[in-house]
This record gives sequence, C-alpha cells and structure tokens, in this order.
Amino acid sequence: MIYELLYPLRHSASWLGWLNVLRYVPFRVIMATMTAMFICFAFSPWFIRALQRKQIGQVIRDEGLIPEAHIKKRGTPTMGGALLLLAVLGSTILWCDLRNTFVLAVTAVTAGYGVIGYLDDYLKIRMKNSKGLPARYKLLGQFLVAAAVMVYVFNAKEHVPADWWDIRTRLGIPFVAFAKHPVELPLGVYIAFAVLCVVATSNAVNFTDGLDGLAIGPVIFNSGTYLIWAYLSGAAFGIANVAQRFVVARYLDIPQIASAGELSIFCGAMVGAGIGFLWYNTYPAQVFMGDVGALALGGGLGTCAVFLKNELLSIILGGVFFLEGLSVVTQIVSFKLTGKRVFLMAPIHHHYEKKGWPEPKIIVRFWIVSILLALVSLASLKVR
Repeated sequence: MIYELLYPLRHSASWLGWLNVLRYVPFRVIMATMTAMFICFAFSPWFIRALQRKQIGQVIRDEGLIPEAHIKKRGTPTMGGALLLLAVLGSTILWCDLRNTFVLAVTAVTAGYGVIGYLDDYLKIRMKNSKGLPARYKLLGQFLVAAAVMVYVFNAKEHVPADWWDIRTRLGIPFVAFAKHPVELPLGVYIAFAVLCVVATSNAVNFTDGLDGLAIGPVIFNSGTYLIWAYLSGAAFGIANVAQRFVVARYLDIPQIASAGELSIFCGAMVGAGIGFLWYNTYPAQVFMGDVGALALGGGLGTCAVFLKNELLSIILGGVFFLEGLSVVTQIVSFKLTGKRVFLMAPIHHHYEKKGWPEPKIIVRFWIVSILLALVSLASLKVR
C-alpha cells in the first residue's frame, strides 16, 4: 500500500525524489521485516492480556500419553498466531507491489489457512477438548484453498510474468542445473503436486508446533532462506533497459523469475513477525501460536516453494518439518498395521521428551539442525 501510494509521487515535486528508494526490493524487505517485528513487539503484551481475560487458554489432552511437563501448560494463552498472521499480512500489504500475482496468491493461501486454523482453535476452546475441527474437514478446506489459488495462477497467463509461465510446470531438482536438465510435468499433474506440497508443508509446521518456540525457529530460518532465493531469482544489475545487464539467476542457473523479488518482501515479513513472536513464545512460553498461526505460516512457506520452483528442495530446507510429519504418518501406519508404535510418542519431539530430554534441549537442537539444513539449501545455489 505504501509502495502503491507513495512511489508514483516521486516525480511530482523535487523534494519527493527520495521516494525513489521504494523501487528497491532490499529496502522494502528491510522495512517489511521491521514493521512486522514492531507489530509483534508493540501489541503482544496487550494481546496476551486480552486472551487471558477471555480465558482463551491451551487445551491439553488428558490421555495419559502427553508428557507430564505439558500438564502445567494448561491454560496458557493460545491463538497468538492471530497477531503473528496480522503482522505478516499487514507488513506485506504495506510494502509489497499488490499488483504482483505471486504476492496476491501467497497472501490468499496464508489468510485462507489462517481462517481454517482459527476455526480449529475456536472449537477446541469452546468445546474444551483438543480435537477441534475434524481432520477431514480441515484437510478438505486446505486442499480447496490451495487448489483454487494454484488453478488460477497456473492458468492466468495474462497475470503472471512470461518467464515464469514458460517454466511453470518444470520441476526444480536440488543440486541440478535448472536450465540444463529440465523435468517437465503435465499441467494437471503439476498442479496436483503443487497443492499437495502446500498442504503437506502446512500440516508439517502444525505438527512441529508442540514445544515452546520449536516451530517458529525453523519457520524463521526457512523464511530467511526463501527470502534470499526469491531476491536472487529476480535480481538483475546494471543500467536499466540494457541487454547486457547481469542477471543473477542466469549466472547461478536457478529459475529466472523477474517479479519473484516481491516474494522476498513477504518472506521478510515472516522473519520479522517470527522474531517478534519468539520473544513471547520462547521457553517458557507466555503465549502459544495455535493452528491459526502454524497452518497459515506453513501454507505460506509451501506456496513460496512452489512459485520459486523449490518444491523438492523444501524437503531438505524444511527437514525438521518433514521429519515431524513423517513421524506422525509412520506412527499411525505402524499402529494400524501391527498394533505397535515406532516412537514412544509422535510427533517425534514428544518421543525425545519421553526419553527424558529437557524441553529447551530439544528445541535448541532442532533449531541447530534447521540452520544446518538452511545452509545446505543455500549451498545448492552454487553446487549444481
């Protein structure tokens, strides 16, 4: 909105020439990051008090399986992800070019998944149990939102850049040159795969959100990595309108998407909001994210992976999320087929709790793994 309103005024008066800085993506990334961080820092204390007054507290399942340390967390304010989501979307709207289809699409998925998460959290609190929205309805909503956005973007030729349109069904292979080894999928197959990527990432982040600050740390590292990737995909240096401009994506042999740089602003907003939220979510947490935040942030990350052609790389980058989701699926399948559990408890962070690991140790070690995976993913920019 700021970009839309103020940038056109740069030539209206000589003293407004400084508004030209708004054309630079790095400046708007910094401003979006700081804006989102400020929103979380400034409003979180008030928001937490409001949740406490309304008695919107975490519901802990009482099945004898949950680690004992979690019982004392009962009643801690939850749905803190609502403010987190507001910070991300608000900063994106303020600093992004809202004519960019990628920005509109990723905010639509993020907001849509936030609504689904809100319904889930609301039902948990209202019914005073941990079940919330039935899983089949939650998944149905996630698939419908992701499918609607992907079908539109993958068929709206007039609204997406030509360079992305030409590669929209091409699969990016980690550590393999994108242009030299193309892997094309049929349009319908690719859209289905893209939808699955978004839904899987969203639920994997939600599974990870089980300890104080466990999920938001990897979300910050993943967002920061996509921020760099998005900027490099659209970056070009040199004199405007000159064919000899240095195009970074061509040099690195990654997908060249001219307008992908705007996604780096969205990712910056996620980083800033995540840092601001972590101040209050770190162990021992003053507020929990809830599904309203976890599903939305995961959906945003999955959508960025699709648009930046990092669908498979996201398995490496989001390895912590992938492991958490895989542990849940493995536990369910094993129990249904054999009646035995592979882990003491799933998701896997509860397994380590059951083994006696202190909660802070699990959180920090998972963060360290996430940082290492982010570095490996960034290394793929050159190792290909």
